[in-house]
Amino acid sequence: MKKIVLTYGLMAGGIVAAFMLFGVYLFSNNPNFDAGMLLGYAGMIIAFSLCYVGIKNYRDRQNEGIISFGKALSIGLMITFIASTIYVGVWLIEYYCFFPDFMDKYIASALKKLDTTTMTAAEIKAKTAELMQYKELYKSPIMVILLTYAEALLPVGLLVPIICAWILKRKTKQV
Repeated sequence: MKKIVLTYGLMAGGIVAAFMLFGVYLFSNNPNFDAGMLLGYAGMIIAFSLCYVGIKNYRDRQNEGIISFGKALSIGLMITFIASTIYVGVWLIEYYCFFPDFMDKYIASALKKLDTTTMTAAEIKAKTAELMQYKELYKSPIMVILLTYAEALLPVGLLVPIICAWILKRKTKQV
């Protein structure tokens, strides 16, 4: 099982890292954070879909065609965790070495998108304060790591393994 988790986790990490590198390269001079986010999450879905392949491989080749939901979920989550760790590592290198002004650009983009015609001054002020709070959090490397894990793991990295485990669980050997 360790070999499967490591193999598929590293492959998924390579995919998610490649998408991130491509996205940052593409949008570094023309920051379109919506398109970059869409590309990033598409990469995560593609990468984390290797959970399906890893769980199926374990079930069919090493466990005689049988796997519980819990075991399948644990394999999927381990694959996701390895891929997410690679994602976090690549982001740390990109952020600290190449884009230390990322938060300034992101905040400027987010503030530009605010609909000032329908929002009250208090709502704009609250949103600005929220964005500035994220900028403060990003001053700590630990918070950068935690926020980046949350970005990868929470929305996609938990959902995909749950779906894969549910699809692939099998209590009896099929003939």
